[in-house]
Amino acid sequence: MPRNEPGIEKRRLRSSYITSTISISLLLLLLGIVGLLLLKTNQIGNYVKENIHFKVILNETLPEVEIFRIQKSLDARKYVKETKYITKEQAAVDLQEALGEDFIQTLGYNPLLPAIEVKFLASYANNDSIPVIERDLKEFDGIKEVYYQKNLIQAVNENIRLITIYILILSALLLLIALTLIHNTIRLSVYAKRFILRTMQLVGATPYYIRRPFLYHSAIQGLIAALLANLILTLLMYFLQQQVPGMQFLNDLIELSVLYCVVIIIGITLNWISTFFAINKYLNIETDKLYT
Repeated sequence: MPRNEPGIEKRRLRSSYITSTISISLLLLLLGIVGLLLLKTNQIGNYVKENIHFKVILNETLPEVEIFRIQKSLDARKYVKETKYITKEQAAVDLQEALGEDFIQTLGYNPLLPAIEVKFLASYANNDSIPVIERDLKEFDGIKEVYYQKNLIQAVNENIRLITIYILILSALLLLIALTLIHNTIRLSVYAKRFILRTMQLVGATPYYIRRPFLYHSAIQGLIAALLANLILTLLMYFLQQQVPGMQFLNDLIELSVLYCVVIIIGITLNWISTFFAINKYLNIETDKLYT
């Protein structure tokens, strides 16, 4: 045997170990994303619903003191999450930015009215509650009109239900795919070491003695891969929060701690079980089949 062949073999095994660890880590990351979707599906739906709003158009002659009284009364309603007072001047600025032109200069005056933007709690942003809320708002003195997009609210509620079903189906498929790929990755890793297993058998090592170091290293590999997956998942959530305002619900430490622990347990357990069965296969296989 050439002098440098053991070194080459060690580098190959090290490369195989690193490659399989990265592959397992990416698959565990996929499982982590699936788990995050399952945990946050309801909260994501609530986030979308709570950004649905009514625009309460006020009478132009209404004193500012009366406007604040109406706003305070709205804040006290059980279905209201938050309100925002929009002056007619601010409404004009917003419309000019949307249109890209100065319509006041064209018309010669500002035709817009002051308004209060009302956002609802998610449990009330549904097709049954909205008409009741609309009637309640119209009972306020000083409110000229209540404006909202009826079709949008109906579409949002219907789409949230459909998306929830799709996420559950997709999560189940991704879970199955990830588990299968992790198992196959471990089998390929053990396959690369099949001659080492046979050599240990030939020198009289018992199956328990042969399995023990491989199972130990597989558990360590699963732990490393899981920690790496959790780190990448954390970075992805941080990036998402930086890019999408209102994603603070991703910061639930209890849910995230549970998710991280589940990823670690799956990484260690699945690695260990897959390695156990893969080693048993090559311990019981005939010598001539090791070359196929």
